[in-house]
Amino acid sequence: MAQMHQGWAAWCATGAEVARPYLLALLAETSTQVGQREAGLTLLTEALAVANDKGERRWDAELYRLKGELLLAHTGESDLEAESCFGQALDIARRQEAKSWELRAAMSLSRLWQRQGKRTEARELLAPIYGWFTEGFDTADLHEAKALLATLS
Repeated sequence: MAQMHQGWAAWCATGAEVARPYLLALLAETSTQVGQREAGLTLLTEALAVANDKGERRWDAELYRLKGELLLAHTGESDLEAESCFGQALDIARRQEAKSWELRAAMSLSRLWQRQGKRTEARELLAPIYGWFTEGFDTADLHEAKALLATLS
């Protein structure tokens, strides 16, 4: 994490702004993975604010999906708030016709629904999105989607 923060500081020192929300999101996700959930949520809040301030909307679907994931990982947060974030991510991805972001949001929501016992709903959401893809089946996201669909069958 120290190296990531050093890299982030060095990147910021260049004055670059392009992709700032997405880079903040990656840092937020990594922070959460190493147990720094509060830091992750703070970084993600910053990413959403930067995206809003700069009008850089291309990352919004992934930012909301990640917010939902971080909320689920955060002790005491409700499934309802995370589900709302996943729904926002899906809506944004669909409007932007961003199929990869749509797949990731659908997987996140499907995993939540699976945990809640809504296996049929989860499969009905994920299967058509997975079915849209005609290539890239060696990617991690499509491997994960295929495995999730198999567990939902």
